[in-house]
Amino acid sequence: MLDVCDVTLASPCHWPQVMESALEGTGKEGKKESLKKRKMAGSPGEGLLQPVKLSRAELYKEPTNEELSRLRETESLFHSSLLRLQVEELLKEVRLSEKKKERIDAFLREVNQRIMRVPSTPETDLTNQAWLPDGVQVPVHQVPYTVKGRFHFLPPAQVTIVGSYLLGTCIRPDINVDVALTIPREILQDKDGLNQRYFRKRALYLAHLAHHLAKDPLFGSVRFSYPNGCHLKPSLLLRPHGKDERLVTVRLHPCPPPDFFRPCRLLPSKSNVRSAWYRGQRYCAALSSHEPPTPHYNTWLLQDTALESHVQLLSAVLGSASGLKDGVALLKVWLRQRELDKGLGGFSGFLVSMVVAFLVSTRKIHTTMSGYQVLRSTLQFLASSDLTVNGISLCFSSDPSLPALADFHQAFPVVFLDSSGRLNLCADITASTYHQVQHEARLSMALLDSKADDGFQLLLMTPKPMIQAFDHILHIRPLSRLQAACHRLKLWPELQDLGGDYVSAALGPLTTLLEQGLGSRLQLLAHSRPPVSEWDISQEPPKHRDPGVLTLGLILQPEGLTSVLELGPEADQPEAADFRQFWGSRSELRRFQDGAIREAVVWEAASMAQKRLIPHQMVTHLLEVGMGCGALAQAFGTSSTGEEALAAAVRCYDDLSRLLWGLDGLPLTVSAVQGAHPVLRYTEVFPPTPVRPAHSFYEQLRELASLLPRPDKPCPAYVEPMTVVCHLEGSGQWPQDAEAIRRVRAAFQLRLAELLTQQHGLPCRATATHTDVLKDGFVFRIRVAYQREPQILKETRSPEGMISLRDTPASLRLERDTRQLPLLTSALHGLQQQHPAFSGVARLAKRWVRAQLLGGELTDESLDLVAAALFLHPEPFTPPSSPQVGFLRFLFLISTFDWKNNPLIVNLNNELSVEEQVEIRSVFLATRAKLPVMVIVTPQDRKSSVWTQDGPSPQILHQLVVLAAEALPVLEKQLMDPRGPGDIRTVFRPPLDMYDVLIRLAPRHIPRHRQAVDSPAASFCRGLLSEPGPSSLMPVLGYDPPQLYLAQLREAFGHLALFFYDQHGGEVIGVLWKPTSFQPQPFKASNAKGRMVVSQGREPVMVPNVEAILEDFAILGEGLVQAVEARSERWTV
Repeated sequence: MLDVCDVTLASPCHWPQVMESALEGTGKEGKKESLKKRKMAGSPGEGLLQPVKLSRAELYKEPTNEELSRLRETESLFHSSLLRLQVEELLKEVRLSEKKKERIDAFLREVNQRIMRVPSTPETDLTNQAWLPDGVQVPVHQVPYTVKGRFHFLPPAQVTIVGSYLLGTCIRPDINVDVALTIPREILQDKDGLNQRYFRKRALYLAHLAHHLAKDPLFGSVRFSYPNGCHLKPSLLLRPHGKDERLVTVRLHPCPPPDFFRPCRLLPSKSNVRSAWYRGQRYCAALSSHEPPTPHYNTWLLQDTALESHVQLLSAVLGSASGLKDGVALLKVWLRQRELDKGLGGFSGFLVSMVVAFLVSTRKIHTTMSGYQVLRSTLQFLASSDLTVNGISLCFSSDPSLPALADFHQAFPVVFLDSSGRLNLCADITASTYHQVQHEARLSMALLDSKADDGFQLLLMTPKPMIQAFDHILHIRPLSRLQAACHRLKLWPELQDLGGDYVSAALGPLTTLLEQGLGSRLQLLAHSRPPVSEWDISQEPPKHRDPGVLTLGLILQPEGLTSVLELGPEADQPEAADFRQFWGSRSELRRFQDGAIREAVVWEAASMAQKRLIPHQMVTHLLEVGMGCGALAQAFGTSSTGEEALAAAVRCYDDLSRLLWGLDGLPLTVSAVQGAHPVLRYTEVFPPTPVRPAHSFYEQLRELASLLPRPDKPCPAYVEPMTVVCHLEGSGQWPQDAEAIRRVRAAFQLRLAELLTQQHGLPCRATATHTDVLKDGFVFRIRVAYQREPQILKETRSPEGMISLRDTPASLRLERDTRQLPLLTSALHGLQQQHPAFSGVARLAKRWVRAQLLGGELTDESLDLVAAALFLHPEPFTPPSSPQVGFLRFLFLISTFDWKNNPLIVNLNNELSVEEQVEIRSVFLATRAKLPVMVIVTPQDRKSSVWTQDGPSPQILHQLVVLAAEALPVLEKQLMDPRGPGDIRTVFRPPLDMYDVLIRLAPRHIPRHRQAVDSPAASFCRGLLSEPGPSSLMPVLGYDPPQLYLAQLREAFGHLALFFYDQHGGEVIGVLWKPTSFQPQPFKASNAKGRMVVSQGREPVMVPNVEAILEDFAILGEGLVQAVEARSERWTV
């Protein structure tokens, strides 16, 4: 259908600043500045949302009648004043200004005059096109070429503006004005509705117009396009010359005179394309008596006859009702953000306008409603109705000659009739597209019903590209394979109806096949065809295969994500034969534990990564067997992604917990055992594997049953112990002095080691603060905790003997390590059980942050919580079910969240009510100046944001936001076009050109060298045996020379520079001088560190001694540092 209301929405960067959700001061204009120059400009409160200060008189002034009226209106038409302001601001931004309307009207008058002056041509046969000049091509594929009829050009009988511009519902930035050109009756003949004759004349009419208008200096661009994707109905695009080229695009649509086609000949059951003509065969009476119906072809003819009647209907309904027009504009924004209005079969702006007209006519929408109410009512209708089963009609006539809705349901998957009762407005929409619209409407209604503060932002301001919205993205390419599939499935009637469009013909059987095969696994199947780009009038029109790819998107049910078995009927059931035929060679008979013998399909998947790709295996097999074409899935490789190693470590932890619970001989019993390590919440980037050290690689300390690295060997493998907190029961025997408690805990650590060794034979090493235990190749670090110790550390005694409680750094640290961290680990462990993709998303996110050399600035826990927010608060999406989709959303969240004015609330276990979240936001705004720059709130941490207290700094967060904003489009493009140039690792490689000094490290002494983004082809032996087996010696724990060197650098030179490093195999440490480090300091002994004395205005001052500092970098890292690369062009002393 002609899209009379279709326009393109502005990208978020074009919207007003008050609507943006990006971090203040992180605009694109600053992306190329160096990190060292990022300063928080102005006062600390700059950019924060502040309440307006009113005088007492203003505060208590009585409201005016106008204000009272507006308040009543807001209460009845909107659910909050904030929502009303947001909607009004958005509408103000997308509306066309009066000045631009005047310029567009002037251009349209000129266009009308130019069209009426185009000269006529003599009459010739349709196949005799020699009269066309060389500089223009006919904008349709004339297959078959032979067709009856004659053509000559005459200026149009009438030029009429139709569509959203005339209605006042078009929105910026791309303004399209649709103009209907009524073809004179003299050009047309009675049987032009047959065999594409009308469409050929229509194309020749446009070609002649294009040739003459292209020579006119008024136009800067004259091109053809398929505005609605239908290749039989091109349009001519006219754009002004000069500075107004982007002001407007005028689209010319030739149409027949009113009542030219007989309506009875265009019913969905009628045929207007003869099989003999289409297939190039001789006339056959038997063939002509069984002509297949051509419902789509007939619909395209009807669409051209109804252009004016549709705009008249919309004009009568919308009229002067500003609320309805606002609602249509909001619905267009909603569609565009979800990419539902693109290409052939899209749910266009015109279609949603007609839905609003239907709801007005059925009194489900009233003309006095606000735009928000129209939006809500329309979404409610779309979510609750099913036009694939029960179609709707704008025709309320009881004329018996009109076809019934059932007739349209037989011909089309989705039915919505216009006011004539003969034209299906949804003829080009597939069932899959309509179900996608239903799905999005349901999600939107759930969001609106929640009355979330950020509902407007999520509903209308957040784009939902296909790559982020679907769990699996698959591409069918080349599209020419679908032509062979049509022949294989004998879809000749469909090809005849669709004018040879084999992609559209194959789409219905293809989606039906996949829906049947995926069955209960599937929640939603969607498809996307790239819109055909416009082309020059001298070029041939695009072919059906030119878009290059058909993209399928799958959203899967959680229980169907990783199942390897497709269970069929029992062998003696009649359905068994159909099951075998459907699945082909993959189907086999199997006996199950209950004794039943069934048909079944088993998919090969050894690891979790391969299980995630089972839907890809299924789709590929179904396409090959059922359609004869293949697909390409998007994923981060098929090798193991570490879930199995994490599960093994957690199982070992569970075994150790049972051993601790069952220990005999402890003075106090164990009251709780809690994990406090990323491995135990499934978020460790590189999970540990059982270690078995090669003794020849180490020096052995027999008396301590330990190993030491040998200086002549490469650095041994990095082994990090997994922290476990062991709580002991309360007792009156515990001392009340902090130092005494520490000593008692040390005694418990020693006793714990003795008992584990004696009763279970586990190698242990005890210290005053922890006990390291080696079990099955994994090392656990057990910390004994006493629940009252943090409170005792808070106690301070006044000279008068009064005891008061006050937080101290030691008490806060102990409470975080022994109470908050285990609770967080437990909650995220539970989240992983609900959403298996959480582990992959959190690990990818942390790997990316660390690859950007920013891992030292953000804690593991803060990044885990950001990843958790994607699953607990996925709006407007569904929770991600694949790691790459979750990672894309992580980048989007980091780059667009308003960190300055909003806390990120992560509602673990759904413990926070709506009222509590409102209170948290209020407290946040009141205390914003005292809080960290990045605030993450959980049910156990509602005020202080404990996990971001130590970082990131404003400058680091700014850099993270910029990097995420730059990485997101690059990664989306690579995932949507996997055969294109580029590498997935591109977004993980850090930008090194921003650093002042680069310290290059020797790979020999980097224990995690193989974990680098670009894994080395060869590395060093790290002293581990490949065969698993028992080991009685404790391996070297936590030995990472680059990290130790980094700590020394920060201690010695942290006042002068910032140091950045990728702990996962990084070979470079980036150094940035602090902006204040080169400012001269007074000559004092306290300023002498790293500085030298120079004379400035007869006064001795101290400035950094850069040469000596660089030399110290190398001396501190002797043996580890390969080179210190000073980039002197970036700084001066």
